[in-house]
Amino acid sequence: MGNLDCTVLPHMPPTLLLLLSCIFGLSLGTELSFVTCGSVIKLLNIKHNVRLHSHDVRYGSGSGQQSVTGVTTVEDSNSYWSVRGTRETLCIRGNPVKCGQNIRLTHVNTGRNLHSHYFASPLSSNQEVSAFGDEGEGDHLDEWTVQCGGSVWKREEAIRFRHMATDALLSVTGEQYGRPIHGQREVHAMSSPSQNSLWKAMEGIFLKPSEIPLGSRDYSHLHTEF
Repeated sequence: MGNLDCTVLPHMPPTLLLLLSCIFGLSLGTELSFVTCGSVIKLLNIKHNVRLHSHDVRYGSGSGQQSVTGVTTVEDSNSYWSVRGTRETLCIRGNPVKCGQNIRLTHVNTGRNLHSHYFASPLSSNQEVSAFGDEGEGDHLDEWTVQCGGSVWKREEAIRFRHMATDALLSVTGEQYGRPIHGQREVHAMSSPSQNSLWKAMEGIFLKPSEIPLGSRDYSHLHTEF
């Protein structure tokens, strides 16, 4: 098996790192400079320093779907998302994600896709962002366009995600929830670009061709794509 490029969480035990390296040939560091299809990553909102997050907690208003928030915690496993193609746009496992490419982001722990629609978000009344679907399959409202400046999505680059169906941008403006998710930030979508809609790829496992991330679900029915 070839190498995975794995940017490791700071709290992962050294013994576990050694074990993973021996079994799976992990390349610890930043060997790949771009984000690839099938990678499992965390996404940081640069302005508010929160990572895109979800969990099995539903909105009490709007759609009632699974909530999506921003968290300051670095090591939370509920902040991992799998980069996948859409129903009409293939995303071949290990290939660089191109600027302008349409993708889905699937929440690894719950199998639901990053989603948006014309419901109002609970705190700011912007466009609600939720997690929707089952085992990686939802609908066309799960599809986002990667907006970046070059030919491919570079890991060090600040990028935007534009919702294909509504033309709104994935954003955070700082509103905080109370219980049961006290202190987590609202994530929503907004029509105008700003510093609030800039995101960066952070921790994760970045795939090269023909490699499968440890512990992730393969949501596709084919063995050659995500």
